[in-house]
Amino acid sequence: MTHSSLALIPDFDLSAHNTLALGAYSRLGVSITELGMVADVLAASAAQGLALRILGGGSNVVLAPEFDGITAVMAIRGRRIVETNARGVLVEAAAGETWHDLVAWTVGQGLGGIENLALIPGTVGAAPVQNIGAYGVEVADVLESLVAYDRVTGAARTFLREECAFAYRDSLFKHEPDRYVVLSLRLLLPTPWVPNQNFAGLADIAGDVTPHALMDRVVALRNSKLPDWRVTPNAGSFFQNPIVSAAEAEPVLAEFPAAPAFPQADGRLKLSAGWLIEKSGLKGFRLGPVGMSERHALVLVNYGGAVAGDVRALAEHVKQTVRERFGVQLHEEPVFC
Repeated sequence: MTHSSLALIPDFDLSAHNTLALGAYSRLGVSITELGMVADVLAASAAQGLALRILGGGSNVVLAPEFDGITAVMAIRGRRIVETNARGVLVEAAAGETWHDLVAWTVGQGLGGIENLALIPGTVGAAPVQNIGAYGVEVADVLESLVAYDRVTGAARTFLREECAFAYRDSLFKHEPDRYVVLSLRLLLPTPWVPNQNFAGLADIAGDVTPHALMDRVVALRNSKLPDWRVTPNAGSFFQNPIVSAAEAEPVLAEFPAAPAFPQADGRLKLSAGWLIEKSGLKGFRLGPVGMSERHALVLVNYGGAVAGDVRALAEHVKQTVRERFGVQLHEEPVFC
């Protein structure tokens, strides 16, 4: 397939391609359904002199109302068990697979390792970019390798886990968003499997603790705390949990000795962004068509008709309020683009 045969759609409506359901259009758009289309859409953008933006599930983005370029939605599918070896079971999944569907599929195969990451919205390809994490597990914990298309060299490249520069909600690919396009992941799911129940709410599962039982508990916990983006549009946790020095945390802990504060290997402390927002009086706060959820202070929701500017205004208000109240700087998880 050459780029001339790409079926680029004009005035591409993106409102259904972002979980915040923001009104947004791209001059041109296309769904990438096979590997060869990645190079084709890059060639098309170069030939037409247009910027190219690649989206996954749109769960970690705040889209501008108009994008004067090409938006390509990653929709390459496929998942399989590659092999079983002495270290575990190697599973491969294409970038366009829905992340939760992959979790449910692995659990259905009797495999454990990513069940704590159930119900996180988005695609497989986006998971390592953000190094998604929940309930004591990060995708970096099980990632063996990934394949990404390098827009500079024009070729696919395999990255081993240690080459991905993973950190808390961070990776090499997050720092070079215009260079690499993740195409597939390989996850090493451990055998024997040991459940990770070190997070509140996971320790009291009745009966045998299986990957399926643990996934069901995670799903129940998330549903009890977080609004469903399909019902109330949102991008999940909107702010990262801030990691601060002991000196920066001291005023918070002096006033609230029981405040959530988790020691890090480097001596710093991870604070709870949701707790800081709630203690700043912003849980349920609304600003125009957007607000911080009444169910969870960390979740920014679209009550209808919002655009990126509405989201930015509320995000800045939250950051300023928390900074003035606690002296702590929050940072957004989603990318404004």
